[in-house]
Amino acid sequence: MLIGEGPGQKEDEQGKPFVGDAGLLLNKMLAAINIKRNKVYVTNIVNYRPPENRKPNEVEINTYAPFIKKHISIINPKLIILLGSSAMEAFFGNKEKISKSRGFWKELIVNNKTYLTMVTFHPAYLLRQPDQKKFSWADLKEIRKLGSKALILFFTGTLGIIIGGPIAILIVLSINPALIAGSDIDSVWRGLSTVAGSWIGGGANQAAMKEVFQVDNEIFSAMVAVDVIVANIWMAFLLYGAGINDKIDNWLQADSSSIDVLKNKIEAYQAQIMKIPNTADTMRVLSIGFGITAVAHFGADLIAPWIFQNAPLLAKFSLTSKFFWLIVISTTLAVFLSFTKARELEGVGASRIGSVFIYILVATIGMKMNILAIFDNPGLFIVGLIWMMIHAGMLISVAKFIKAPFFFMAVGSQANVGGAASAPVVAAAFHPSLAAVGVLLAVLGYAVGTYAAYICGIIMQNLV
Repeated sequence: MLIGEGPGQKEDEQGKPFVGDAGLLLNKMLAAINIKRNKVYVTNIVNYRPPENRKPNEVEINTYAPFIKKHISIINPKLIILLGSSAMEAFFGNKEKISKSRGFWKELIVNNKTYLTMVTFHPAYLLRQPDQKKFSWADLKEIRKLGSKALILFFTGTLGIIIGGPIAILIVLSINPALIAGSDIDSVWRGLSTVAGSWIGGGANQAAMKEVFQVDNEIFSAMVAVDVIVANIWMAFLLYGAGINDKIDNWLQADSSSIDVLKNKIEAYQAQIMKIPNTADTMRVLSIGFGITAVAHFGADLIAPWIFQNAPLLAKFSLTSKFFWLIVISTTLAVFLSFTKARELEGVGASRIGSVFIYILVATIGMKMNILAIFDNPGLFIVGLIWMMIHAGMLISVAKFIKAPFFFMAVGSQANVGGAASAPVVAAAFHPSLAAVGVLLAVLGYAVGTYAAYICGIIMQNLV
């Protein structure tokens, strides 16, 4: 939502905001960051042209204040951009120059709801002072990049795991095949697929890969040890980096202001949906969870046998596995529901309830870990270390290229490798209020973990 000062001559004649020269410049500014004019709501502080085209005075602003607040409540914008000093003064009351107030994200409370807001120059001012356009351009870029770098680095981390495993195997086999020759190579790639499941998603995805690729318990126990040891070594590096993140950000040439924006956005959303759960809320969460599982079981019981009978060659890709389809269907349905009102169940503790079941699963997997199995085949541990270094190298390279803060790199990585158990820990190391960011990205990891780990497993299968 863009809020300007008041209509000019052409705006007054046509009854539409920003249709004159200032409007044409605004259209160009929006197009420069790939935003179409019809995708934003544009209005003004006052809805008539003040005499002699002067600035709206305090009385006029206060008269129209209820109307502009109503606009905001109806539109419910993701972001509010205040164009010019009049719009800034109307909401924040400060008399500072735009040059000192612009470029910073602030919280604006309207009708008990919080909106992320930025002040920047009015296009009409830029027509008179073209040398100031560079500052508006900086503001526009900040608006456009909001949240994008977090997702870029998360999926970079995911890609690093997908291709890192196959590359790590090839490196070890090319240098010294004897390091993993002690094990059946077919068992090795199957076992490593479970590590991919854990490092992209979490325990549930790891268990899915175990069933999909039929990993025997002996190799699985060794893989769990590789998973836990290597992942925790990497986590230690990330936690150390959190303590010196300013130095790392300087090296990355990163602007960390987007972190504050993301923090405020998450806090505002949580405040909107948060409430004390009652029995009905808890039962609703459990009903949806078990209901999706039941539907997934029903679908898997139909799809897997049909593929086995009509396309048996697809068994090579585990598409005849009922467990594979159970996970795929349940994950797909859960992702779909996240785009509906069902996502508001997060406010009554949906993630906490889900975490209880995940921890039960993780504990079950952990009990199968045999740390001594590493010594029987140290090559597996070396593969794990090389794999993690590929993942880290890709993240560092991309973060450097897009000048992303270390926070996004650390949490994006841990949301993959550590999941919901440790991603919030790493996020909170930067600031306690940022723990929710780790949770949200970890949930995304759960959503894509099965698909991505399956792709990784198929690649490894065809390489070895």
